[in-house]
Amino acid sequence: MFKKILIANDGSASAKNALQVAIDLAKKYNAELHGISVEEGVPHYAATIGEVEEFKQEANNYFRKVNEEATEMARKEGVELHTKVLPGHEVETIVNYTKDGKFDLLVIGFMGHSKIFGRVWGSTSQNLTKLSPCTVLVVK
Repeated sequence: MFKKILIANDGSASAKNALQVAIDLAKKYNAELHGISVEEGVPHYAATIGEVEEFKQEANNYFRKVNEEATEMARKEGVELHTKVLPGHEVETIVNYTKDGKFDLLVIGFMGHSKIFGRVWGSTSQNLTKLSPCTVLVVK
């Protein structure tokens, strides 16, 4: 059924739950498994270039750790995970990557780090569900 699965991973607990489901589906369907993390950019009001560089380094380290953990989690289940970190707006970047990569399933966590709508439904997962060019599985 699914041949190419994309997991959106921001490192949150919800994303880890979604990753486990994506790994299980990749195993079941013998599908390719890819992961995307989106670095949302530098602070809008940085006082110095040093602040910008520090922010960038922290983000790089954070996503390196997130993707190393995800890759190891998949490997333990016998699944190869291909990860990518891209800069940009979270929803736009994931939707475009999903479209360009011709994925047939996008797996996302119910609520990640961005909790604008609190406990109702995260705006990122809601927008990804509306705008994605493929089937979306939202994992709680």
